Amino acid sequence: MSYSEEPLVVVPPSPEPRPVRESQSEYFEVCLPNDANLLGNMLGGHVMHLVDLCGAIAGIRHARCMVVTASVDQMTFLHPVRVGELVRLKSQVNRVFRTSMEVGVKVWVENLQSGAMRHTSSAYLTFVGLDKAGNKVILPQVVPETGEEKRRFEEAAERRAYRLVFKDKTRLAANQQDPRP
Repeated sequence: MSYSEEPLVVVPPSPEPRPVRESQSEYFEVCLPNDANLLGNMLGGHVMHLVDLCGAIAGIRHARCMVVTASVDQMTFLHPVRVGELVRLKSQVNRVFRTSMEVGVKVWVENLQSGAMRHTSSAYLTFVGLDKAGNKVILPQVVPETGEEKRRFEEAAERRAYRLVFKDKTRLAANQQDPRP
């Protein structure tokens, strides 16, 4: 059963809008040898895992219910995270649609000896809120207050339109593929 086939459930009482600042979250982790490849750099998949965790934290703080990842936009790795360095992630809800929301996550790497920090990755994730039975819930709207939050709010609508077109194209292509190997 896909999420789109499940009934909508409104979390009682009807959720009140919440400011972006209430969703803002931070997550920190030191890169250890078991997180790294043979070159001593944190695995890209591990960075992606941390992005998903930090994004989910912001989503849960906003929605006050469980959330699941529906999509992750493009992610690039600008700088490596080396063993012994600190990964710092910051996330916030940029916009709520109905049962889904866009969360932005930024990743920095900090050299703990020098204090130097570099922006290494950014990503936009879409999360869907679910009740305890796994049904979608209508989410409280987010209220942008600062100029930066308002810019992110507006840009999130443009990204969503692109995601929906891409999703339709992906579904169409999947339905037309030959299932044989």
